[in-house]
Amino acid sequence: MFLPRRKVRIETERLTLRQPLLNDHREWATLRKESADFLIPWEPTWADDHLARKGFSNRVYWAQRSISQGTALPLFLIRRTDNVLLGAITLDNIRRGPAQAGTLGYWIGEPHARQGYMREAILGVVHHAFERLDLSRIEAACLPENHASRGLLEKSGFKYEGVAQSYLQINGRWRTHVLYAALRMDRRGRTGVG
Repeated sequence: MFLPRRKVRIETERLTLRQPLLNDHREWATLRKESADFLIPWEPTWADDHLARKGFSNRVYWAQRSISQGTALPLFLIRRTDNVLLGAITLDNIRRGPAQAGTLGYWIGEPHARQGYMREAILGVVHHAFERLDLSRIEAACLPENHASRGLLEKSGFKYEGVAQSYLQINGRWRTHVLYAALRMDRRGRTGVG
């Protein structure tokens, strides 16, 4: 099946967010491998061939197909000053119709963490989702003990919504997650008085 090639680029202050390309494999695999101890506690179990070129090629083709079909927006974070790959962010499970929603997921390499890059990427993707994709709700979930991710979501305008029991398998176990959301027309906490 032929899919039209749609390219998505989101520019932020320091980053270019763009879809993964086949020639990103070596840099992606190196960053993931070097950051493994930092990432594994928060992610689904890595397959035996997680870092292999074949698995990465499948990711690239999935990204192209998802963007073309409008079901997901998988993007790499590229620092513009030196074209270094810092991590990735994906707006996935895009639902149309009455929902107009999507689910946000992200990771950043350990050397680049806590420098504001992911917050910048989240703000860029959320803006794109609301303004260009006409979504109304962006959801995100993380482990309750992942204080860095919780703080990142809260600083990015997401509001805590509750708990989902056995939400995802993380590092081989079903884990409860805390749920957050950003709404296009966020009126939570407003009374309408005045």
